[in-house]
Amino acid sequence: MATLNDLIGILKIRVIKGTNLIAKDINHSDPYVIISMGSQKLKTRHVENDCNPVWNDELTLAIADCDAPINLTVYDTDSFTPDDQLGEAQIDIKPYLECMRAQLSDISTDTIVDKILPNRKNCLTDVSHIIWKDGKLVQDMIVRLKNVKTGEVELQIEWVDIPSYKNGS
Repeated sequence: MATLNDLIGILKIRVIKGTNLIAKDINHSDPYVIISMGSQKLKTRHVENDCNPVWNDELTLAIADCDAPINLTVYDTDSFTPDDQLGEAQIDIKPYLECMRAQLSDISTDTIVDKILPNRKNCLTDVSHIIWKDGKLVQDMIVRLKNVKTGEVELQIEWVDIPSYKNGS
């Protein structure tokens, strides 16, 4: 695990909602999301009886390596058996980090800084915008779950600098 001196920032991931998740129980699922990166594993709350859950849960990852993959996995909560997987996706933060390196300032709020198109290398379902909002960069995205017939998860990411890293100490 990375030490505090190894960290370069914190990534806030707001897991907003799921859409058209598969039903693992009779006509429904009780879904939750796990976001993992290296040894870090974060979990949303589960939503009962809903294939279109709204979580609005904010999770934070400590980032020490910008190239480490960020994985998202959706599960169905089960009481007496292991939880069923409802799909998985990867979150690509490289375009977001490239915009951050531009050190933007003095631009009006809600300005679209970049747009990322879906392609074979990412899990995006549609164009994802990186937006300057209230002095911060945020990226909204909808990722398509892999290894299942249907399912998408809507997310928003935002970077939080660690002051000691910015000052080089």
